[in-house]
Amino acid sequence: MEPRLIALLRELMASETPLTSTYLANLNQVTSRTTREDIKNLNAHLEEHGALIKSQRGKGYIFEIENEHLFRAFVEEVMEESSRNQLNNPALPEERVHYLVKRLLLSNDYVKLDDMADEMLISKSTIQNDIRAVKDILDAYDIKLEKRPNYGLKAIGSEVKLRFCMSEYIFNRSEKSGEELFHKQLPSFISEDLHDVWTIILEQIKDHHITLSDIAINNLFIHIAITYERVQSGHYISLYPKEFDEIVEQKEYQVAKQIIENVEDKLEMTFPDVEVAYIAIHLLGTKMLSQTNLSHEGVEHVLDESVYHMTLSILETIENKLHLGIKQDQELIVGLGLHLKPAVNRYHYGMNIRNPMLDDIKKNYPVAFEAAIIAGIVLEDIAGVMIEESEIGYIALHIGAAMERKKLQKGPQRCMVICASGAGSAQLIYYKLKAQFGSKLDVVGTTEYYKLAQMSFEDLDFVVSTISLPDELPIPVIEVNTILGEGDLQKVEDYVQESKESIFEFIKEELVFLNQSFQSKEEVLTFMNDKLLHLGYVDETYLEKVYEREAVAPTSFGNLVAIPHPISPHTSETHLVICTLQKPIMWEDKRVQFVCFLNVEKNSSADLQILYKVLGSIVDDLERVQQLLKCKTYEDVLRLLVR
Repeated sequence: MEPRLIALLRELMASETPLTSTYLANLNQVTSRTTREDIKNLNAHLEEHGALIKSQRGKGYIFEIENEHLFRAFVEEVMEESSRNQLNNPALPEERVHYLVKRLLLSNDYVKLDDMADEMLISKSTIQNDIRAVKDILDAYDIKLEKRPNYGLKAIGSEVKLRFCMSEYIFNRSEKSGEELFHKQLPSFISEDLHDVWTIILEQIKDHHITLSDIAINNLFIHIAITYERVQSGHYISLYPKEFDEIVEQKEYQVAKQIIENVEDKLEMTFPDVEVAYIAIHLLGTKMLSQTNLSHEGVEHVLDESVYHMTLSILETIENKLHLGIKQDQELIVGLGLHLKPAVNRYHYGMNIRNPMLDDIKKNYPVAFEAAIIAGIVLEDIAGVMIEESEIGYIALHIGAAMERKKLQKGPQRCMVICASGAGSAQLIYYKLKAQFGSKLDVVGTTEYYKLAQMSFEDLDFVVSTISLPDELPIPVIEVNTILGEGDLQKVEDYVQESKESIFEFIKEELVFLNQSFQSKEEVLTFMNDKLLHLGYVDETYLEKVYEREAVAPTSFGNLVAIPHPISPHTSETHLVICTLQKPIMWEDKRVQFVCFLNVEKNSSADLQILYKVLGSIVDDLERVQQLLKCKTYEDVLRLLVR
């Protein structure tokens, strides 16, 4: 089955709601007419195998399974065929780019552009566009595409960087088993040899009491296998004498030496000493200690003094900018510190690190990810270390865990009831709230208005009052009727549950721009900056700060959504700016058609998790994004979000 049809099938199977032809056309970058023809062809395959795609007027296409057994067998057959053909027939832009990267890295000679275009059955203009994306990927590894007339293109770079790039782009990072992963890419490699190498690694890390994650073991396995292949074909790495001497002095070198000696015995070949140092680099770039339940004195003993102080500086800066209340979390200090030491080593030796969880981290822990970006900036300022997006994702996990611990410590919200109608009415409200919210809300008691001045608000989150309070209190006041109705309970519910309704105060009509015709990310950012500047929401440094944030990690989240924002809180008030596009544009490696600018008030102590949670729900809701793209007016947008 054609790759385009497989892409449609995957998308329709994953969606619980109808998908429009426009959305599916954008997925494959074809016209709606072509997509309708593709759906017809796909249905011809499905009708014999227990499934069907139905068209729902005004809604789009919905996928239905009529015979589970027949369809499951069909899917297995299609996916097996897809795996066999993917290298030769990449259909989507991202697949083509990855194919080209692999093709160029694995070639020892020049490759003609026309030949690669013929292999993928695409035009020369299409492959020229793809090559631009390939150059961006290779640039990150200091690898250049050398062009030679009548010969074609060749990837040129240091052997170390070429290998790092190979490990990232020649192997499917979602694979769980290292042996299976490598065998798929190099079938000529004997399975028995693969198994032996894998066993040697596991035995040595056990003998040396090293704790590695599954991802780290896979990384080490892949690099040893790449080393074997490259040495066999006469490609050796080179290190400066000073670099080599530094590595030999590390204890990780002895571990690497033992691993390589065992591999040499099994494979009956000899690795140069410099290749042993190369494997040691990977151990230096791996967290080798996982103990985090240490005392304050224990932390300083385990962490180098420089790493310890760097960790404290990072957490202090995050607290100053985002007010997360986690800088004293001992487990965070230890975990982050233990991560930073090998992270610095990875940077020093130009290593890449896989993070198969990256997209999920960005989507589900956006505040923690923003905090991790701040950590990366501090790391650059203090140590001159510039970390990549995958590394930022791992730092975000440590911060996210600390945020969850803080939530557990906080317990239920606490409130006091103020009632002017007497003890009976106050008690009625008290018990109604207790019955409605149970353990989610601690109603600490009731009081009269005249006793307000004697009260301490230090341990309260908000007040429920049956009267208007003339004096401004240091905590929020929720005004209700003496006899609590549904509307009154909803007010309290909204506060306790951090309701989505709160998003509306951040959306203003003058900051909603629908159905725009921009062709690039740069056009969108420039337009929005000019509008915000004209309306007085931002100053002249705003666009620079937005680009600074994009440079660290793109703010495109998938599902056609991007949420750009400055690298740190920048505006005098928190607000959202919404922009929808007539057609999707490329935002780094993802297509985007719904852009939501997030501007957060400077020095705000508000819980940004609420706002991010609402934006996250939009990112996750395929149908809602499609409906937002159809909105013609500001009222349409609000009506849709309310619904």
